[in-house]
Amino acid sequence: MSVTHPPLSDPRRRWLTQAAAGAAILALPPCASALPARVLEFPRDFGSHPGLGTEWWYITGHVQAAGRLLGFQLTFFRSRVPSTQNLRSAFAARQLVFAHAALTDVAGRRQLHAQRSARAGMGLAQAREGDTDVQLGDWFLRRRPAPSGTAAQASRYAAHIAGDGFDLALQLATTQPVLLQGNAGLSRKGPDAVQASYYYSQPQLDVSGTITLDGRTLAIDASAHNRAWLDHEVSDALMHPEAQGWDWIGMNLHDGSALTAFRLRRPDGSTLWAGGSWRAPGQAARIFTAGEVVFTPQRWWTSPASGARYPVEWRVTTPAGSWQVDALLDAQELDSRASTGTIYWEGLCDLRAADGGALRGRGYLEMTGYAQRLKL
Repeated sequence: MSVTHPPLSDPRRRWLTQAAAGAAILALPPCASALPARVLEFPRDFGSHPGLGTEWWYITGHVQAAGRLLGFQLTFFRSRVPSTQNLRSAFAARQLVFAHAALTDVAGRRQLHAQRSARAGMGLAQAREGDTDVQLGDWFLRRRPAPSGTAAQASRYAAHIAGDGFDLALQLATTQPVLLQGNAGLSRKGPDAVQASYYYSQPQLDVSGTITLDGRTLAIDASAHNRAWLDHEVSDALMHPEAQGWDWIGMNLHDGSALTAFRLRRPDGSTLWAGGSWRAPGQAARIFTAGEVVFTPQRWWTSPASGARYPVEWRVTTPAGSWQVDALLDAQELDSRASTGTIYWEGLCDLRAADGGALRGRGYLEMTGYAQRLKL
């Protein structure tokens, strides 16, 4: 794994990055109130919600390029700093923007990783309201309307991320309408109503563009079944005091279905809260309740870097069926302490029938809170 950090020869940049990460952890108000149920409106809710504490636009996917299977992840975070909101100075850091990116080279048995952080404004970074337009230096994610269909039905995204040894220049097109998670987009994340987010997904995104790896630009194979998944989530409070972290999967099935499953996990590994959804092509989503999702670890991997022990094979049981989730590469741990202050596992996985049989789809597994308790 290659992890990009600020240069050790630049102590000022290193201090600013660490300070930004610390501010992000302190950004949420100590006593958040429950989010009100409301109708999500598009394209408005594709954009930033600066009045709420934390927000992310998160894309994972897999492509074939020059005969190679590659997985990718890119995430932009926005974090509100309550203590600076009433300051008049143009230099006050009212919002912070972070970004993570990773590329999994399955044949090469490696993962490359990059990260950045900056305050919003002053030409450094932005997360615009009204539509998806997030920028951090020359990294960006932008949405544009498709030629036909409403905003909720059709979108096109462009993204660019350049890291150490890799470059992602991607175009992503929706093939299905927006998937509202939870109760019409209000997703509970714990036993208390305050632990909730506004949350929608865009599964089954078609992917095109280029990926540059080790200086060689690879065109994404247009004839392959290249698919990505976008999550956009915003909240004032996601973590219950008992929660250590979470396990989450977003899986694009070969038949066009989409599977989401997640659980919030206590320090002893037991489930505090769970949820998810299933949507078959052309049908309404089936939303899972807290007691309907079970994550059972099957195989573990220990990171030589952090010492954290991760389940890299799971059995996930839902009302839509039982599934086996297999990591295509065990070593997909990301050290993001130089930006968001966390170490987590994020990786490309196969989705199979529960008996480990037929390949049904592919997507990403995210696991947080194994190296240390997750703080938002």
